[in-house]
Order: sequence, then structure tokens, then C-alpha cells
Amino acid sequence: MQSAEKPSLYDRLGGVYSIATVVDDLIDRVMADPRLNANPLVDEAHHRVPPAGFKYLVTEMVCWAAGGPQKYTGRSMAESHKQLKITDKEWEAFVDDVWLTLDKFKVPAEEQAELRAIVNSTRPDIVFDSAHAQGAA
Repeated sequence: MQSAEKPSLYDRLGGVYSIATVVDDLIDRVMADPRLNANPLVDEAHHRVPPAGFKYLVTEMVCWAAGGPQKYTGRSMAESHKQLKITDKEWEAFVDDVWLTLDKFKVPAEEQAELRAIVNSTRPDIVFDSAHAQGAA
């Protein structure tokens, strides 16, 4: 009987080098996605923020969220997305890009499910909720 603890998601994903490789593909996919760039605020942000820095911060965040030793040093999801007014439809396009990338790299179903939970946990801070925004004003 195995008494060792189950490896972290970070370890099961292959650590920082594997995660960075997947994030590299994902950010290239997201930056070029016409469904996301149809939002002029997102399109402008995609041209203002250098992809390399964006990839670094997303890699840092995924590693941290997956149980790796990295610490996320970027702004909060709410702070970095509030001005973009991301809609439900745009969120779904982003999620679609995530799953396409995970499938491309043949990330196993169990790890994809754990990553799905991590990604979905950020939704309330990313998707623009006009009723909430009006109430907060």
C-alpha cells in the first residue's frame, strides 16, 4: 500500500518548465483570438502589454495556484481586469482557448479538471457584472 502523499498538481503538470510551455501557447492563442479582440478594451490591452511579461505573470500564477514554490507577484485579477469589461461570451472564448491548449499538450483529464476549477475560481474577478459595478459605484 502506498503511504506517500499524492504529488501536487504542480508536480503532476511537470513543474515550471512544462507549465511555462503550456502558458506560452495559451497566451499566443489568447492574444490572437478574434473573439476576445472584438472587445476594443481587450484588444488595446493586448497591444499595450508585452506578451513576454504577460506569459511570465500567468506562469507564476499557475505555478503558485498548482502548489509550486513560485509566488504570484502581479496585480489581483479584479484590479487587472476591471477596466476591460469582459463579458460572459468573452469569458467562454477564453475558457475555450484554455481547453484547446490543454488538449494540444495532452494534459490528462484529472489535471485538466483541477485546472478547470482554478480557472473558474477567477471568473467572478474577471467577468464584468454591470449590476455589481453599478451597485459599487
